[in-house]
Amino acid sequence: MQKEKDTYLEMDLLRFTTAGSVDDGKSTLIGRLLFDSKAIFDDQLESIERVSAHRGEGDFDLALLTDGLRAEREQGITIDVAYRYFATPRRKFIISDTPGHIQYTRNMVTGASTANLAIILIDARKGVIEQTCRHAFIASLLGIQHVVLCINKMDLVDYKEEVYREIVEDFKQFASRLNLANIKFIPISALVGDNVVNKSDRTPWYRGESLLYFLETVYVGSNQNHVEARFPVQYVIRPQSKNWHDYRGFSGRVAGGVFKPGDEVTVLPSGFNSKIKGIHTFDGDLDEAFSPMSVTLTLEDEIDVSRGDMIVKRNNPPQVSQDIDAMICWFNEKKLQPRGKYIIRHTTREARCLLKEVKYKMNINTLHKIEDDLEVGLNEIARVSIRSSMPLFVDEYRDNRNTGSLVLIDEFTNETVAAGMIVGGR
Repeated sequence: MQKEKDTYLEMDLLRFTTAGSVDDGKSTLIGRLLFDSKAIFDDQLESIERVSAHRGEGDFDLALLTDGLRAEREQGITIDVAYRYFATPRRKFIISDTPGHIQYTRNMVTGASTANLAIILIDARKGVIEQTCRHAFIASLLGIQHVVLCINKMDLVDYKEEVYREIVEDFKQFASRLNLANIKFIPISALVGDNVVNKSDRTPWYRGESLLYFLETVYVGSNQNHVEARFPVQYVIRPQSKNWHDYRGFSGRVAGGVFKPGDEVTVLPSGFNSKIKGIHTFDGDLDEAFSPMSVTLTLEDEIDVSRGDMIVKRNNPPQVSQDIDAMICWFNEKKLQPRGKYIIRHTTREARCLLKEVKYKMNINTLHKIEDDLEVGLNEIARVSIRSSMPLFVDEYRDNRNTGSLVLIDEFTNETVAAGMIVGGR
């Protein structure tokens, strides 16, 4: 258990997502990465070969490594988010392969929500299109640190440098209005393998490294906030056994900051103060806990604490409010209902809420605010004001992904209708 925990917390783990329009080669790229880095098991290769032969293809299709649903394999497209894990001697990777169709934009938001790098593919024959802009905007909105723009299918444009340069300039012009800290451009052919794992002799004009080398060496700082201490209580442990008669522990996952025994803390929403008595895990007690560790805290004082409460440091509390603003991506085919009532889930807290106002929608292509048409439908992105039935303990999303995110749920169907990033905090 301790070894697994240490591995989980290692900083050489890179989470990245792939995005792009349909048929741009996202699944094929991931298959090429896995195949050329020797990360595919023999039984997986045999399964792919059987399916490819059944479809009448001469060579096996690498995209089948991630397209696991039967509908995906029949249609040759990605529908659901697929996660794959592999490692090289330099780094461990978790990949999320997200759909390219416009109607599955919500799946892209889901897959990219935990990533610290995004690979956006572009078909060299088509250049920068609407989905390219949409996915770049979502990457910016989700605070992803690094974006790699892979100009794919260079083999279909005879590896022409001018095609690559034109796409690079078009994307730079659009991305200049986004909050993207680091953008890398790489010409590739996922099908053939050019510049994916190894540098290609077919692009002598490209002086950069291969995609895998960049993924192995890019510096990715922690996306966890280790300054502002946040501990949403998930469960209260009361064994009430002979050996643990008076034990009262509060379990959950640290959402930010560092907690140590002896720290002075405040419990929200009650506002009662106490000190941390101990930090406990299945493997024993700890001297400190930090995000994203799952632990149990005990306090020196007997305080009424329940699921949905939050333990924070006294000198640096979150914003406590029933009124919040958020940028949301609408997931449901049923359109957003102005002044509609929904269930809001934020960390471990759940409440009913009123969607008070739609302030504007975003035009993905121009990045302009749409204020004359406030009807929000499937996959559209909008800024809204929400009032909850009880106080929430929030930070801005740019400061803390855990306490800055939320989901909205239809109270009648229990469907998740939107995911949101909190903006305009204190």
